[in-house]
Amino acid sequence: MRPLDALAKVCADVRPGEPAEGVLGVEPALVAAPKNLAEAADVMRVAAEKGLAVVPRGAETRLDWGAPPERCDLLIDTHRLDRLVEHTAGDLVAKAEAGLPMERLGQRLAERGQRLALDVPLPGSTVGGTIATGAAGPLRTLYGTPRALVIGLTIVRADGQVARSGGKVVKNVAGYDLGRLFCGSYGTLGLIVEATFRLHPIPAASAYVTCAVRGPEDAHDAVQTVFHSPVAPSAVEYTSPGTVTVLLEGVPDGVSARAGQTAGLLDENAEITETAPEGWGRYPDGTTLIDISAPPPSLRALLTMLGPDIAATWSGSGHGHVGLPPEMAPDEVADLLGRLRGVLARHHGHAVVRYAPEEVRGVIDLWGPVPALTLMRRVKDQFDPGHRLSPGRFAGGI
Repeated sequence: MRPLDALAKVCADVRPGEPAEGVLGVEPALVAAPKNLAEAADVMRVAAEKGLAVVPRGAETRLDWGAPPERCDLLIDTHRLDRLVEHTAGDLVAKAEAGLPMERLGQRLAERGQRLALDVPLPGSTVGGTIATGAAGPLRTLYGTPRALVIGLTIVRADGQVARSGGKVVKNVAGYDLGRLFCGSYGTLGLIVEATFRLHPIPAASAYVTCAVRGPEDAHDAVQTVFHSPVAPSAVEYTSPGTVTVLLEGVPDGVSARAGQTAGLLDENAEITETAPEGWGRYPDGTTLIDISAPPPSLRALLTMLGPDIAATWSGSGHGHVGLPPEMAPDEVADLLGRLRGVLARHHGHAVVRYAPEEVRGVIDLWGPVPALTLMRRVKDQFDPGHRLSPGRFAGGI
């Protein structure tokens, strides 16, 4: 039986792929959109029986992150998996399907005065895509990344078996914390179907304190001054060409007092607003996006190396992004990336290219040094022995 016919027996929404649906230029032979966990498991089982290479797709906001798949026999579209399965407000816990857009999830949680404390740098991003890429924004300073907020995960393994870990466990994969493994796994270990999150109350008040900084030294001093003060920020963000913004949350009187204290620490001309400044939590413009990470004290060296003309953002957690303009030639990108990795390495940090034009990808190493690569390959072998899940999308060709 042809793969298309076999898949059509277990999933109502199956069709041939189209060129426009290519993943970094790799056209899918087939596209399936399961409507629930049972259909997703059956689709993955048929894919295993037919030896199909599988690539998951959410809203395509980050489908161009990582490397092109070696092949894509089946694209699994999660747009029909878009339910808020459960919201236990009393326990500050919610379970959502992978295809649910983060904005819609936020709206539903807000009805009960709660939120998932993850920024949404790219509008339209889905729950599954956010977890698969480990994406987070300024709020990671206080609340962490998806790894810290995912407390349970339901996935379908390469062979079609359902596995669950964390909250409300039905079946575990012995010895593994699926939530931590799958955050940032780029679809190489299994299909994410449902995620259970730890929630937080929406704060009664918030304030943004924004000030201009003059060069790397000033930016470093501003960030360190805030961190070594008692103002307890929820987020601290540097945005090029020279702005530091501090987010404060809590009860109205407390936020007002802390905002005034923060402004006094930063600059007499610091601005206090109730709304975020333009560009807050967004990726810098550019056709090449580099994800950077190193301890906060590395900010001074980072900005010195980049200079005033390269777009960058930097969260107080020591995590940020660099955007490179389209007119930068591939060899210039490679040179800057090498120097950037050299600076970050001195601070035990790293730089990963999230997306770049094809001509740039051809002359750079997207991932850079990966010390845990041997372990990562062993995990891949256990979860996906046939290497059929997003083959080649991740570090080291995983």
